[in-house]
Amino acid sequence: MFKAEITVTLRPSILDPQGKAAHHALGELGFEGVHQIRIGKFVEMEIEASSLADAERIAREAGDKLLANPVMEDFEVTVRELTSA
Repeated sequence: MFKAEITVTLRPSILDPQGKAAHHALGELGFEGVHQIRIGKFVEMEIEASSLADAERIAREAGDKLLANPVMEDFEVTVRELTSA
């Protein structure tokens, strides 16, 4: 069993109104020194696969086909084997 962590972010050229609103709100709350906020998504998946490479392939396909909008978003995948405790 493997755990995939997929981080989806807006491409730098895409405006981020949610990030801009959060930036403004933090300024109103007195947080100084925060210059930019970009908001994205974080997805965790547990994947049953025969190898780390297969689990990574599955996670990347999920990112390509569903989790990220290829026009506006980029994504990164990290996969690790789950250990039994």
